Amino acid sequence: MEWSFRVDYYSSRVREEIESWPVNLVARCDELLDLLEDHGPLLGAPHSNPMGGGLFELRPKGHSGIGRAFYCFCNDRVITVLHTFVKKTQKTPRRELLLARARLKNVKTPWLTFLIDR
Repeated sequence: MEWSFRVDYYSSRVREEIESWPVNLVARCDELLDLLEDHGPLLGAPHSNPMGGGLFELRPKGHSGIGRAFYCFCNDRVITVLHTFVKKTQKTPRRELLLARARLKNVKTPWLTFLIDR
């Protein structure tokens, strides 16, 4: 089955953050983003994990560390990468998750408002 999703970024700064990661981590993240475009919501563990409320995390891991990229599925088969960071602790920092959830709300609200107004 051909999903043909397209990856977009919440802002150019989100992509710049990924590009600031160590080279092997950037490469792995890009591989996982390609898989996400091909498989959409069928991409699961260990590559992707649902965080609840329509928020998902991409889980790139390389020799130099572990990254996280929070994303959501939007209308018209668009995947929006909302926030990224390199993990420094075992648990995802609350601040990172709150920022991703706030951006998710910003992305989803106009679409939900459109649906309610129909």
